[in-house]
Amino acid sequence: MRIIITGGNRGVGKAAASALAAAGHEVVIACRAVDKGWTAAEAMHGHVEVQRLDLADLASVRKFAESADEVDILINNAGVLGVPPTRTQDGFEAHMGTNHLGHFALTCLLGERIKNRIICVTSSTYQFARLHADDLNRERRRYSRYSAYAESKLATMLFVHELARRGRTAYAADPGSVATDIFRDANRFAALFGQFCGPLFAQTPAEGARSTLAAVTTTLPSGTYFAPRGLAHQWGTPAPVLPRRKARDPEMSSKLWEVSATLTNTDWAT
Repeated sequence: MRIIITGGNRGVGKAAASALAAAGHEVVIACRAVDKGWTAAEAMHGHVEVQRLDLADLASVRKFAESADEVDILINNAGVLGVPPTRTQDGFEAHMGTNHLGHFALTCLLGERIKNRIICVTSSTYQFARLHADDLNRERRRYSRYSAYAESKLATMLFVHELARRGRTAYAADPGSVATDIFRDANRFAALFGQFCGPLFAQTPAEGARSTLAAVTTTLPSGTYFAPRGLAHQWGTPAPVLPRRKARDPEMSSKLWEVSATLTNTDWAT
């Protein structure tokens, strides 16, 4: 199968891309830093391509989608965590703009060229968020970097729910606690903690990628959420988990879709 994975040049995405390429799939790493993408690809075994995609810039998303061929699986993996108050190229709050709106636009622009399924990488932090569909970009709220991240992941969960509700095949994959450099854009304390303490307490990227790989091969119903079994879904072998009710709210998922389509000027008609 031909698989596009965003952010496949580092962390969980890199581990998933490597495993998929080794299994014989054609993998396209879509990332902002193409040089780092090729460095990652050179260490993988199998067919791997690298193409530029900046999810924080809708012009880049459109350019990537326009050049893309048919793809069996789209894995929306890339993300940012803990960034200071930042706006994307299109004026979106950075977490929502990158983690959700960029992927929403990419998915809709690829549309019917996605032949098999869509997988969105999420986080259990969605449980602590409340979605403000009328203020996705935090123009009327006090900024909190970790609250913004959690809200973007609740948006991811609702996006998967709405895709499934609209008849698309989509899955949510939660890697759990993983030792990566995702805190690189956070404050210095968080970055240092992640660098030195993460390897002691968290899973490896390969272990975290197991949820994504489970979503690639599953025959379970569309909308299934995979997360690690252990300690509040932070460690262990992934398994299907029933999401919190707020991640399955059809009224909110429909509203989020409408707002996302308006903000990005993209849509995928049913």
